[in-house]
Amino acid sequence: MAAVVEILHPVPELFERWRAGDRLAAESHLGGMDAVRFITDLLPRLEAVEGVTVEHIGALPEYREAEAAPVVSLGGKATKDNDWFDLTVTVTVGGEKVPFTELFVAMAEGQSHLILPSGTWFSLDSDELQELARLIAEARALLDADDDGIRLSRFQAGLWEDLQHLGVVTAQARAWEESVRSLSEAADRTEYPSPASLEATLRPYQLAGFNWLAYLYEHRLGGVLADDMGLGKTLEALALMCHTMERGLTGDPWLVVAPTSVVGNWAAECRRFAPGLHVTTVTETDRRRGTALARHVEGADLVVTSYSLFRLEYDGYADVSWAGLFLDEAQFAKNRQSQTYQRAKLLPAPFKVCMTGTPIENNLMELWSLLSIAAPGLFTSPERFSEYYRLPIERNADAERLAQLRRRVRPLMLRRTKEQVASDLPDKQEQVLELDLNPRHHRIYQTHLQRERQKILGLLGDMNKNRMAIFRSLTLLRQASLDVSLIDASYDGVPSTKLDALMEMLEDIVEDGHRVLVFSQFTRFLTLARHRIEKAGVDLCYLDGKTRRRDEVIAEFRNGEAPVFLISLKAGGFGLNLTEADYCILLDPWWNPATEAQAVDRIHRIGQTRKVMVYRLVAKDTIEEKVMALKAKKSALFADVMDAGGLESGALTAADIRGLLD
Repeated sequence: MAAVVEILHPVPELFERWRAGDRLAAESHLGGMDAVRFITDLLPRLEAVEGVTVEHIGALPEYREAEAAPVVSLGGKATKDNDWFDLTVTVTVGGEKVPFTELFVAMAEGQSHLILPSGTWFSLDSDELQELARLIAEARALLDADDDGIRLSRFQAGLWEDLQHLGVVTAQARAWEESVRSLSEAADRTEYPSPASLEATLRPYQLAGFNWLAYLYEHRLGGVLADDMGLGKTLEALALMCHTMERGLTGDPWLVVAPTSVVGNWAAECRRFAPGLHVTTVTETDRRRGTALARHVEGADLVVTSYSLFRLEYDGYADVSWAGLFLDEAQFAKNRQSQTYQRAKLLPAPFKVCMTGTPIENNLMELWSLLSIAAPGLFTSPERFSEYYRLPIERNADAERLAQLRRRVRPLMLRRTKEQVASDLPDKQEQVLELDLNPRHHRIYQTHLQRERQKILGLLGDMNKNRMAIFRSLTLLRQASLDVSLIDASYDGVPSTKLDALMEMLEDIVEDGHRVLVFSQFTRFLTLARHRIEKAGVDLCYLDGKTRRRDEVIAEFRNGEAPVFLISLKAGGFGLNLTEADYCILLDPWWNPATEAQAVDRIHRIGQTRKVMVYRLVAKDTIEEKVMALKAKKSALFADVMDAGGLESGALTAADIRGLLD
């Protein structure tokens, strides 16, 4: 019998079949572990059988099982700026180098063993090698890689941490490791005391947040400050500015870009908590102001501008040397196709922080956008991020990939909830009030529902093309749930159940000495409410997107006696501290829970001393009931990324819209 060793033929039963009298093939070609088993096990047994002659043609390969487990070594070299590291991964068995490409091809193909050119073989079924293969696959899926290495960014501390747990870090990699190793522990650092020029007492978690920012600044790393709304993100940012000024770490001003409605609030908070900082606001274009931006901000320590002005006059901002950039309510830059995003990403600032309580409102690509601004080396390609993370997580509820994403973003994102850190906040009681529509109102609503349902169902075949038309119809139904006169002036005499209920609630709230914020997404409905309240003789303040003297209106409510503040959700749903009120009424629900949470947290935040009461008015048997159910389904995306739990996508799908119409 010739011992010709070639390719793939099962051999475990050959010997037994021969002994049982089966006729064997005239020739068998064996390869891989079949050849190893034949030569090391079966061949000696055949040679020991009396009457069997074994002829050897040529020298037999010398196979031997490795005695030692594979050893993984991580090496490479850093780029000149130390921002990137060209990582090389070396696997050795008994001192013999394992070809990198062959190893991972074998594992990708599901092979159980690998045979080296010397004849040494070893099992691939080890936890360490399987984990190494997974990490290499992740890195290669997200970044370009050479055959024998991977380029890592300093921002990828989580990936590096997982890799270095698996292997020996060589001398070349050790220095780079030191520069990123403690990033994962940055959130727990309290190395620096509260700055002397900050006129506020930082709570322990605020001090930790300030130190996290200071550590990132010290190491030229950006991040996403995603604390719950109302926990003091502005104060922590001001603390960092005071810290850098006191220690002479920069002579350049800081830039804060915020929604127009919040620019004045930033200046007020700076004067209150950091009076030593010279703050300048930019509220007009160069042309209207009559001076160039560089001249206008000369001598400032902090410059606050709006997203619209930052976008329109980007060149002026790009020409100024900044200490760093803070994007407040950074969800304004979540769309990577927008000019706002592009400008924020391109601004040549050495340090960038995205501040938002809602970094994910609809899908994971919004999180990618913010991280690509603040930590541009973490996930460089949106397409690869979508393919590797977004699609498996959102479409397939891939729990393993979700956990992996959490680990990757953890070092560069700081997230604390009120439940975790603000135990001194007063209780918040939330209640949904379901209202039966006036019979005439209900009949008119049902007529429009049938008409719009048919229209929408006919458009769902192409959501992308028909999205605007679909949302126009949904908006019409939501307005009809509130007051049918909003969709047709001829219905002006039809009673509005929502307004009747609001007036009854306000009577009790005002009589008991409480103050209340009333929110709606529809300014026309808010105007109807304003007329009813004024007619009842109740003092109020009013704020929507068209309100001039915005800061004066806010100050009037905060410092005055008016018990009611009517606010459009878009104009006042973020950036305001209105703890003078302790009641909040949401006149119409929205399917994005983050939007509602922004409104509620105008009053349930640090500084509130009374129990907060929140009421949501929902019209029964209308689209509003469906919106509430959909909101519950969509509420978990951000929490899932940051915490343990299941997963639901935040995007509004065709199936969701059909559910709204059932």
